[in-house]
Amino acid sequence: MNASPTSQNWLTTRRDRTSSALDQCFAEGLTGHTVVSRDRKRVTLQDGTTATEFVSCSYLGLESHPALSQAVVEAVGRFGVHLSSSRNRMRPSYLPELEELLGRVYPGATPCVFTSTSNVHLGVLPLLASGSLPSYPVQGGPHLFVDRTAHASMQVLRGIFEQFGPVDRFRSDDPASVEESLHRATEAGRTPVLLVDGVGSMNGLVPVHDLAQRTAAAGGYLYVDDAHGISIDGAGGCGYAFDALGGKLPYNVVLAGSLSKGFGGSGGFLLVASAEDVAVVRKLANPLVFGHSVMVPMMAANVAAARIHLSPEITLLQRQLWANAARLDELTGGKLSNAGLRTPVRGAVFATEEEGLRTVRRLKERGVIMLPAFYPTVAQGRSLLRFALSALHGEEDLTLLADTLEESGHYGSGQEPDARD
Repeated sequence: MNASPTSQNWLTTRRDRTSSALDQCFAEGLTGHTVVSRDRKRVTLQDGTTATEFVSCSYLGLESHPALSQAVVEAVGRFGVHLSSSRNRMRPSYLPELEELLGRVYPGATPCVFTSTSNVHLGVLPLLASGSLPSYPVQGGPHLFVDRTAHASMQVLRGIFEQFGPVDRFRSDDPASVEESLHRATEAGRTPVLLVDGVGSMNGLVPVHDLAQRTAAAGGYLYVDDAHGISIDGAGGCGYAFDALGGKLPYNVVLAGSLSKGFGGSGGFLLVASAEDVAVVRKLANPLVFGHSVMVPMMAANVAAARIHLSPEITLLQRQLWANAARLDELTGGKLSNAGLRTPVRGAVFATEEEGLRTVRRLKERGVIMLPAFYPTVAQGRSLLRFALSALHGEEDLTLLADTLEESGHYGSGQEPDARD
């Protein structure tokens, strides 16, 4: 029997709780901006106005690096814009070159490139849960635990995970929640698998090193989505999670990363323990078997970006990013969320949606655009204005943002309650 139109599920619940705040932002031109040109962090919009943008997640500014632009031009001349085939059937020479370079950024781990981090999750998590990866055997079936603040691209797969075993949620920032989850799995004779972010897309840093040790002691695995942490920290731009794990991939950890944010290019990648694991992924992961590869120009840009990561330049860009983060924290008196943390994301938290909307309007009037977030991205009824910092932001950009926020007032830095129901 078909479910009635009024049956409640996670999507109808989200639909019924979501207000019109984001619709207002679109209607007023406060988000969904159409950009016609860009100079560093200054963008010209379709209506002819200009603004300083704190929207882009290219935290090091590598997407406008001359080496990447030149690589794209050369690739188009050699291949055209696309080699339309799954990577298992035909692939540009840039792909194995990129994976070799990533292997140097992540010594001891074996990389595999996907078209996006979301496709890494879709392709790899069913293989991990089913015990199909040779280095990650599953005893007694899995019990998957998804962090309540993990990215939506993992949350949405919970229905798929249930095909393999129980699925529950936990709080990575609460040791009692972690221990209770691990205990539940082991008591039932199952293998615990914890799914977390590294750097939160909206707030916080996840204690991946501690979680890796706790899951190892329980005979389980930790799966980390460090999309927002890649490139911004660590030797060779390895990122927050890999660096926090001691510059190596523990035997019980699987790591997913992004090539589309701090890295400067496009796509996602997987890090696993061995080439045997990657062989299974290439053979069985749906996005690789049935989907195309990263577009050739962007694959060439990825290779150029990887070479920068393996040069001293990456350290200079990281230093500038963290100098900008420290300066904004100073200008705002530490009132933004994530102040003082090694994350390029800062946020202004408002108690109501209307307060957030008023501030978004004021920022736009002053020539600042950013990402306004409402439920379900943050708790129902509240609002968070997210500012993505970059090594390319200048003193005048940071001062403009801080001064405008000071005019608005009434924002806080408290940890935003979970919203992903």
